[in-house]
Amino acid sequence: MSVLANVVVALVGLLHLYFLVLEMFLWETPFGLRTFGNSPEKAHFTKVLAANQGLYNGFLAAGLLWGLWLGAEGFGVKTFFLACVAVAGLFGAAWTVITFMTVPILVRRDIGPLDAVKESAMMLKTTWGENLI
Repeated sequence: MSVLANVVVALVGLLHLYFLVLEMFLWETPFGLRTFGNSPEKAHFTKVLAANQGLYNGFLAAGLLWGLWLGAEGFGVKTFFLACVAVAGLFGAAWTVITFMTVPILVRRDIGPLDAVKESAMMLKTTWGENLI
C-alpha cells in the first residue's frame, strides 16, 4: 500500500479516535454540547447511546491502526475496516435522505412514524426515481 494510502488510513483512524473521545468522555462537557448542538438535558438522556457509538468508533480506529502496525501484511485488515467505515457512512447518508421528509409528514398528516418514513421514501422515489433509492 502506498504511503499516501497509509496516511489516509491513519487520518481516518485518528478521526475515529477523536470521535471516541467526543462521544464517550466529552459528551456532557461544554465542548461536547457545542459540538453536537445539544442541551445539557438532551446530552444527559443520550449519554449512554453516545458512549456506545463512541465505543464502535474506537473499534474502527483500533482496526485501522492495527492494520497500519502490521505493515504490508495489514492490507486486508485496513481494507476490511475501511469498508466498515464506508458502509456505516452510506447507511447514515441513506437514512438521512429517506427520512428527510418524515417530520413534515408527521406534522401535516395523522399517521404514525413508520408510515411517515415509508411515505417519505415513496415521495423521494416518485420525485427522484429509482436511481436514488
